[in-house]
Amino acid sequence: MSRIRWSVPLATLLGVLTLAPVSFAAQPVTQTLTPPPPSFLTCKVVGSGTICQGSRTFAVDPHPDFACGSGAVIYDQGTVRQVVTRYYDTEGNLTRRVIHEFWSDEQKSNPLTGATTPYTQASNITDVPAVPGDLGSATETVTGQASITVPGVGAVLLNAGKTVTVPDGTIEFRAGPQDFLDYFVDGDTSVIDKLCAALGA
Repeated sequence: MSRIRWSVPLATLLGVLTLAPVSFAAQPVTQTLTPPPPSFLTCKVVGSGTICQGSRTFAVDPHPDFACGSGAVIYDQGTVRQVVTRYYDTEGNLTRRVIHEFWSDEQKSNPLTGATTPYTQASNITDVPAVPGDLGSATETVTGQASITVPGVGAVLLNAGKTVTVPDGTIEFRAGPQDFLDYFVDGDTSVIDKLCAALGA
């Protein structure tokens, strides 16, 4: 099972518009880091190993998200700012990755009707590998909120609370309303009925 981060898997977030690295004074890193940090991070040596930090902003282009009962496909898009910190041990192996995501200009849309609904989303994602240096062994904890509200209708979709996903993709823990997971993981199509109606689908 693939991991679900609220409504959009991280693999979708590839359309990078701008990268804004965060730099800080540091002792140069001379050892190999596993896995290597992405280029927008700046690393420094500390007593317990190495810390890499940085930020980037990128666009998530319109892409299919939900399929309504009518057959209409609802699209998703937005702009994402990530603030990322990676922690490596003295052997150069990753022990923790923390990602703060802030979405702006987000909307769901129905290309057939031209209708749109804006929404808000902020997430905190923490990955802790069971085997240092191996992100494939990481348990992922996500907290935050994503909500879609339609004027005159109210909230039509809501994700809020916490999820914990183990390395094989199984959701080990979930708390709070999780409409996106109800749809994508549990297959409960009823949770998108109000959104589809609001978008004329």
